[in-house]
Amino acid sequence: MFLTISTTGTIERPATDLGFLLHKHPDKAQRFSTSHGTAHVLYPEADAERCTAALLLEVDPVALVRRGRGKGRGGAPDSALAQYVNDRPYAASSLLAVALSTVFSSALRGHCKARPELPERPLPLRIEVPALPARGGAALVERLFAPLGWAVTAEPVPLDERFPQWGDSRYVRLVLEGELRLADALRHLYVLLPVLDDAKHYWVAPDEVDKLLRSGEGWLEHHPEQRLITNRYLARRWSLTRSALERLELARLAETDDAEVEEIDNAVEEVAAEFAEQEGQTEEAGRTEQAGQTEPTEQGEREEVEPEGEGTPRPVPLAVRRREAILDALRAAGASRVLDLGCGQGQLLGELLKDARFTEIVGVDVSIRALNEAARRLRLDRMPERQSARLKLTQGSLAYTDSRLTGYDAAVLSEVIEHVDPPRLPALEYAVFGAARPTVVVVTTPNVEYNVRWESLPAGQVRHPDHRFEWTREEFRDWARGVAERHGYAVEFRPVGPEDPEVGAPTQLALFRQETGETGTTSTTTSTTTGTTPTTTPTTSPKEAAA
Repeated sequence: MFLTISTTGTIERPATDLGFLLHKHPDKAQRFSTSHGTAHVLYPEADAERCTAALLLEVDPVALVRRGRGKGRGGAPDSALAQYVNDRPYAASSLLAVALSTVFSSALRGHCKARPELPERPLPLRIEVPALPARGGAALVERLFAPLGWAVTAEPVPLDERFPQWGDSRYVRLVLEGELRLADALRHLYVLLPVLDDAKHYWVAPDEVDKLLRSGEGWLEHHPEQRLITNRYLARRWSLTRSALERLELARLAETDDAEVEEIDNAVEEVAAEFAEQEGQTEEAGRTEQAGQTEPTEQGEREEVEPEGEGTPRPVPLAVRRREAILDALRAAGASRVLDLGCGQGQLLGELLKDARFTEIVGVDVSIRALNEAARRLRLDRMPERQSARLKLTQGSLAYTDSRLTGYDAAVLSEVIEHVDPPRLPALEYAVFGAARPTVVVVTTPNVEYNVRWESLPAGQVRHPDHRFEWTREEFRDWARGVAERHGYAVEFRPVGPEDPEVGAPTQLALFRQETGETGTTSTTTSTTTGTTPTTTPTTSPKEAAA
């Protein structure tokens, strides 16, 4: 089996630069040992105007059988005879893909020590594969390569030219032409050759997910055939496919949010210790080292506690009070279908599941790890069918609209908005209040004024390192009233936790109710709290913020 890679050039930019990129000198024929045979690299032509590199893989059928052990089509797919009589020595497959990664490893990574500027330069490339198995035919070949910028020619190979009535075989002669970086072209081939063959000659282990995402970076997350590519590449192992698709979606969301994946998928590590504390998995949960000290809660914040002596009841953590306040608001509103937006590890979801009046509960979070941890903590796999039917965990970002979130009675944003960069708040506002438009929305956020009551919190420091801001009561009311006015809601405010006469409660809650009158003409009511009533300050629209 073999393939050729050709390019053209000029005197200023000679085509023989291909030799620098492939790290193989055009004047030499080289050979490399692989686990299933010998790979040869040679240049049938090499001058300033045109250069062609050929990779020829000589497959050792005996080595293939000995190493296959029945795995993949190189092992024993149907019968003992198929171990020795097969297309592996002639048709491009995962064997050729592995040879590509072995022989052209530096080119695949986009490295060139001699000419560091070359890997980033698009080249006019022509790639030919004389015999490519294509389960799905020439049409599938076009669907896989065309979205990547290739002009595709996929000519079906007849079963026998002497007997045209027999029709075409499952093999095609493939020609790809386009102006791309060589590293991108090699990564396309590395992934899509075994996908079209729909078989691998080795056992597909979990590390194949990393290989797929590494080679698919920059193109697979947007490919229209992403699911088919992922499923076939991972040999239809559903657990691996699901993991890969989740990580691809996270990469897409990170790009949409103009952020690094690590920035939006950091929930589990930061709150894991707190979850154990809140669930009573540590003996000292909820207790303080000494009177007047504080402890972390589920979002890394500190909660107020009182001196504990004999007969003193254990103080109720602020996180628990917050969930109780949210549940009270939802019950009073008569909500039965509830969204938990930014559900994290599922603490609120667990409380919602305990109340049968909540018939449909959807947890949404941008972090895959948080959703997986929520499923584990809630024991979703062992939950009774009737109970699990009420719960759905969904990956999504509140930075853009999502049609799956429309039509619900209520939505909860519990300790979420302070994790959003201020310029992105208008986008979140529109996604929740403008597009999803639940009847009731409950929003909680820390009250920064209360931070002075915690001796262990240094002056000027927020309660959690990921908080982009923490609002005063006036700032929160100002924002909430603006949201209500723009989207046709009425809003009221409630304190959560012990209320201090000077600085208020540690958590502030806003309860939005959709008004029946004309959108944009709303009234606001505020419960009795300490502080003056602010005036509304104009907020930029989502379009203005995006611009």
